[in-house]
Amino acid sequence: MYNLKTVLLLGILTGLFLVVGKILGGQTGMIIAFILAMGMNFFAYWFSDKMVLSMYGAQEVPYEEAPWLHDMVEELARNAGIPKPKIYIVNLDVPNAFATGRDPNHAAVAVTTAILDILTEDELRGVLAHELGHIKNRDILISTIAATIGGAISMIAEMAFWSNLFGSHDEEEGNGIGDIIGTFLLFILAPIAAMIIQMAISRSREFAADKAGAEISRCPLCLANALQKLEEYAKQLTPIAEREVNPGTAHMMIVNPFKGDFIAKLFSTHPPTEERIRRLIELAQKMGQA
Repeated sequence: MYNLKTVLLLGILTGLFLVVGKILGGQTGMIIAFILAMGMNFFAYWFSDKMVLSMYGAQEVPYEEAPWLHDMVEELARNAGIPKPKIYIVNLDVPNAFATGRDPNHAAVAVTTAILDILTEDELRGVLAHELGHIKNRDILISTIAATIGGAISMIAEMAFWSNLFGSHDEEEGNGIGDIIGTFLLFILAPIAAMIIQMAISRSREFAADKAGAEISRCPLCLANALQKLEEYAKQLTPIAEREVNPGTAHMMIVNPFKGDFIAKLFSTHPPTEERIRRLIELAQKMGQA
């Protein structure tokens, strides 16, 4: 089932990429888009963890520097029945965390410096257990591929729009106002299409990772309390997140770092935090902890 979902995602996003290429460059554009899509799929599979971690300048944490953190992750990984992932610190003022890699044997978890400052040890355990839940459920490769190709679609559409807007337009070659309008629509619709796919992937997977994380940490309320705290900080720190967080990776974070208007909420890559907390409280009650 996991392999089928990965192939399906690759097919959908690659198809979107080909449509973009076809609209922008006809048959030649579609061929170029196909070649680029295959290259990005290969790169995303083999180097997804390095790509995302380098994007944020993440630093791997030696055991000697934070033995308590390594011991915590090792215990949680043992509970999850997966190998201990590498641990990274990201120097960001936005409290958040994410997991990346291509499978449980090649995975990494990253936490920001801000999240280490605001969460208690139990809350941090809940967050790390959630990220290990993503690794156990094999969500990390799919999320990274969605970020890679979805981001590429948005980038190419934006480049094409500005190129057509300010470039030369020879009506005999078909580069008239109609092409500008078409490219403008592409500029608007292609990123939305990519975002809808990311949203559909991420929302269901966040609930599954919450449940898995609660079982791994054996403390649903620890994760619920952490989510509540992270949600409040996200509302306050959205302007900082807009400067520090790459939007293409927002769906990988445990809490959406961008809290905007109705449109932003409509296309959120995460389910409502209130619903996630409610489900965790219900799980705690079933476990006799609430």
